[in-house]
Amino acid sequence: MRSRPIRGGFFAAVILTGLTVAQDAAAADGSALDRAVASFGRQEIATFTLLAGLVCFAVLATAVLIRSRGGRRDHVSRDDAMAMQAEIDRLRQLLLSQPQVIITWPAAADEPEILGDTAIVAPGGAPQRVLAFGAWLEPAAAQRMEDAVTRLRGEGRGFVMTLTTQAGRPLEAEGRALGGRAVLRLRDVSGIESELVAVSTKHDRLAGDLETLKTMLEALPAPVWARDAAGRLIFVNSAYAHAVEADDATGAVERNLELLEGTARAEIMRLRADGQSFAKRLPAVVAGERRIFDVLDTPTVFGAAGIAIDRTEAETMRTELRRMTEAHRRLLDQLATGVAIFNADRKLTFYNTAFRALFDLDPVMLDQTPTDTSVLDTLRSARKLPEEQDFRQWKQQLYEAYRAVEPKEHMWHLPDGRTLRVVTTPNPEGGVTYLYDDVTERLAMRRNYEALNKVQSETLDNLAEAVAVFGSDGRVRLHNPAFQRLWKLTPEALNTHPHVEAVTAWSQALHDDSALWRGLRAGVTGIDNRTPLTARIERRDGMMIDMATMPLPDGATLVTFQDVTDTVNVERALRERNEALVAADSIKIEFVHHVSYELRSPLTNIIGFANLLADPVFGPLTPKQHEYLGYITTSTNALLAIINNILDLATIDAGAMTLNLTQVDIRSSMAEAAEGVQDRLIKNNLRLDIVAASDIGSFAADAKRLRQILFNLLSNAIGFSPANATVTLAAERRNGDVIFSVTDHGPGIEPARQEKVFDMFETDSKGSQHRGTGLGLSLVRSFVELHGGSVSIDSTVGRGTTFTCVFPAEQHRQPAETEPARIAAPAKRSAA
Repeated sequence: MRSRPIRGGFFAAVILTGLTVAQDAAAADGSALDRAVASFGRQEIATFTLLAGLVCFAVLATAVLIRSRGGRRDHVSRDDAMAMQAEIDRLRQLLLSQPQVIITWPAAADEPEILGDTAIVAPGGAPQRVLAFGAWLEPAAAQRMEDAVTRLRGEGRGFVMTLTTQAGRPLEAEGRALGGRAVLRLRDVSGIESELVAVSTKHDRLAGDLETLKTMLEALPAPVWARDAAGRLIFVNSAYAHAVEADDATGAVERNLELLEGTARAEIMRLRADGQSFAKRLPAVVAGERRIFDVLDTPTVFGAAGIAIDRTEAETMRTELRRMTEAHRRLLDQLATGVAIFNADRKLTFYNTAFRALFDLDPVMLDQTPTDTSVLDTLRSARKLPEEQDFRQWKQQLYEAYRAVEPKEHMWHLPDGRTLRVVTTPNPEGGVTYLYDDVTERLAMRRNYEALNKVQSETLDNLAEAVAVFGSDGRVRLHNPAFQRLWKLTPEALNTHPHVEAVTAWSQALHDDSALWRGLRAGVTGIDNRTPLTARIERRDGMMIDMATMPLPDGATLVTFQDVTDTVNVERALRERNEALVAADSIKIEFVHHVSYELRSPLTNIIGFANLLADPVFGPLTPKQHEYLGYITTSTNALLAIINNILDLATIDAGAMTLNLTQVDIRSSMAEAAEGVQDRLIKNNLRLDIVAASDIGSFAADAKRLRQILFNLLSNAIGFSPANATVTLAAERRNGDVIFSVTDHGPGIEPARQEKVFDMFETDSKGSQHRGTGLGLSLVRSFVELHGGSVSIDSTVGRGTTFTCVFPAEQHRQPAETEPARIAAPAKRSAA
């Protein structure tokens, strides 16, 4: 069985060759890039070694198979042949696993054998075109390839060159003479070049990252170190060197200067041996000063690395904060404002006495650190929270303080009438601080103050008097618009709070009485002599002003100026009018007497003679004469009524009217007045309703004037009533008074004209046929007021009018039993 030793020796040679290559590669430079290059070189050698072994193995295997087929002297078994064939297939697969083409020329033949992926060189992958170098290479490159292959086959000279195909693919061409054969390998190296570039890029990136990391470690203010597996320092930063008082980091590493104490280092080494990290706060002496560091030391692949962060200031501040917190809590416990502090878990961590007293809470419950929710539920059960329709939503809105960044203010109106100002302040470390302030009295005082201030301000601004308040320094502190208008001052000047000297200087343009202004200045700026001052000022423009000063308790002075020009003028006019009225009163009385005798007497004669002419005793009259005589009678009667009314009004106006008071039967007076308007009711097709209780009785009044009052009211109502309407005359007693009312359903009177209907000669037909003299209603009011009563009107446009007369049941002077009392109308009082 000679084939087995041959095959075993071949494989041993291949393995030894690979080991030699690996040893050579291991001896190369240790950098990442060099190792990658060595790896690629090793791969090439191994490939060629494998190729050579494959060729030799194929030759030997072929010879063995030929011998086994040609004769049975070697007695090669079928199993050995199958094993060799499997080995050949495996080696072929290994050879073709890369993008390459293997071309072999036997020594005694020109026809080559082509193996591999021919598509990398020949377009379309045609094997017969692989040897046509000019088909897939540039002419110059194809010539070089032809020459190299010729030398390889003829002289056995090997070569290695790099080519680029016409398609731009980089190829490596390598020729070798092996076992009497010429072998050419064409390999696609595009992937190798990309991998080389990637390895180079990664190398550069790692180098940059390493440099960046070193720069950052140098810039750190915290000491940083690295140790080897033996525990010795191999790297420290500048902060470490400064901490151990070394000149630089290199000196600290060379001298192996330690930052931490021995006990701490021993504990760190023990944990490192177990593969655990060390993290603890330790003291250390830095530059002769004791500091506190947070030390972190963790094992690495090559040893360990650590960092020490200075926490001295933080520890000092924590101690100071703890002390200040205790003092702060003691202070909060003395405040009148309720304070409750909840942590991030919404649990009560602090409360003061004012909080417990404000809500009358149980200290035992509060000391058990209840949650915010339980405290609110307890307060709600005790009805010490605002009555909210949706308590859950209200509570969630309150809890927004735990996520807020700014304080927020709430106003709680409690059921017991108290008002609380609640401020929720987020804590920096989490949680919320509640501040409860009872502002019930403060709000009440503020409301009262604002209301009083507003009332005073509105009162002052709407006063007709000019008011100015001068402070103790003599400057204007307060003034109203009337003061500004009175002395013709500008708002800009008064808003600067001028001194009394400047105000008096501006006012002298209207009044130059220096003595008066000196007295005002002395009253405003005086300290001891602060007596009130009053004076009357007559300005150049004719305005009369009353000035008064009043010292105020706070040292200020109130100065008022009242325009009395109209009062003085009216006073003067009243004096003059009083004198004129006295003279006119006698003239009026004489006029009344004169009209009474000089005007009524001729009219009476005309009426008398007209009546005589109408008497048949004096002869018959023609129908036309009788008609004209009726006109004369009607006109003279109307003229006599007008004259009588004018005389009555003049008599009342002159104060000469007297009332003949007797006990007047109310129903009889109403019937007599109705009798006087019967003809007009029939003429206008109207109906009159008289409404009065049968036992209404009588009252003290002038019977004639009462009938005149009712007659005038009925005449007015009839004149403004539409056809087929109803006029109502009613009487009643109410609260000791006798009340007469006349109601019509006419067009009504506008509100603006209701007071004018009682004026003399004021008439308005309102579209009706009635057109009077305008004296009837004036007489009604005069006669009613003469009785001590009053007249009112109630009218709605389009619905009618009601006149109401109220008479007192008893007059101030009771009538005598033997003779009627006579009440004179009071004379017009003079203006004086």
